[in-house]
Amino acid sequence: MPVLVRTDHPDPPCFNPVRFTRACGILLRAAAGPEAELSVLLADDREIARINEVWLGRCGPTNVISFGQAEQPGQEAGCRILGDIAISLDTARREAGAAGLELDQRLESLFVHGLAHLLGEDHELGPAEEARMAGQERRLHTILSKEKLMADLCINVDHVATVRQARGGREPDPVLAAGLVELAGADGIVTHLREDRRHIQDRDIRLLRETVQTRLNLEMAATGEMLALAAAIRPDIVTLVPERREELTTEGGLDVARTEASVAEAVGRLHDAGIPVSLFVDPEERQIDAAARTGADCVEIHTGRYADAGDPEAVDQEFDHLLARARQARDLGFRVHAGHGLNYRNTARLAAVSEIEEFSIGHAVVSRAVLVGLTAAVREMLALVKRGSAG
Repeated sequence: MPVLVRTDHPDPPCFNPVRFTRACGILLRAAAGPEAELSVLLADDREIARINEVWLGRCGPTNVISFGQAEQPGQEAGCRILGDIAISLDTARREAGAAGLELDQRLESLFVHGLAHLLGEDHELGPAEEARMAGQERRLHTILSKEKLMADLCINVDHVATVRQARGGREPDPVLAAGLVELAGADGIVTHLREDRRHIQDRDIRLLRETVQTRLNLEMAATGEMLALAAAIRPDIVTLVPERREELTTEGGLDVARTEASVAEAVGRLHDAGIPVSLFVDPEERQIDAAARTGADCVEIHTGRYADAGDPEAVDQEFDHLLARARQARDLGFRVHAGHGLNYRNTARLAAVSEIEEFSIGHAVVSRAVLVGLTAAVREMLALVKRGSAG
């Protein structure tokens, strides 16, 4: 992982770790290239004060501290380790409150400041250096602002495995497909390990965890077996979905309103393992309200009714419904994802909805890839998502 974010706080304030880690990765790649790496420690005031005194000889807590790192003997070829950034969540929370900002916004600004130091800037050397560092920080903020205008596209590779399992052989390999998807520019890989192992296998998940360079989203039912597997494999995010053996594919959202206690328990177990959680829900107000009470980080809104709408009036109605639920979820502090049944005809309109930050699309892309190749299919879908969300 290019950015390793670790939280060491006895009672961390509420923020979106997925959004923060994603912002850090975007900025690091833009500023230092795809081979750069760094680590981020999110601590409390007491730990920051200790670091400040031991390493800098200064008393008391501060908001952010950077430690640059020169290349080390034995470091992998092409790898550039910039160093470490330590941020006080306590100080960041106070500063965010005083400025009328969300904590996520303040954390991003502090990361920008720390990254500018790691890139060689130092505002304490004099007025000219201070002005140059301020310019570097403005450039980084501009990069992040532009990126936030565009939704992410994550590709589900399950149906590559479906073709493989039809013959019981080794080809086509969903792990190899995931690599091609990333090379084509996708922002992440999605895969669903089902109880009956009808397509993706345990071996696939283990290899994907080792090879995926963007982020790995593991869809799964909230069973004891799957929760234990996720804790062992540690995907970048888990999406909890309903699952019935007789269905061809996931047919509806998780009924969080009816199973809130058990879903909250599953969310807690995944959080204990350091894994952010998304809930796949139908576009219903009560489901999104219930999802908020579970402590989940994201919701993925089921877009099936929109995708299946038979006439223009029905499409418009379902679009308006999705828009309302996306705004509800965003107002509740969720990162909003969308998926199911999206294709090359109906995605662009949803991509213009700024509240939706990520699309999960699989079947349409794999189907298209049969005709034009996987790289072309991914790039065609990327063009729809990125153009729509920037418009």
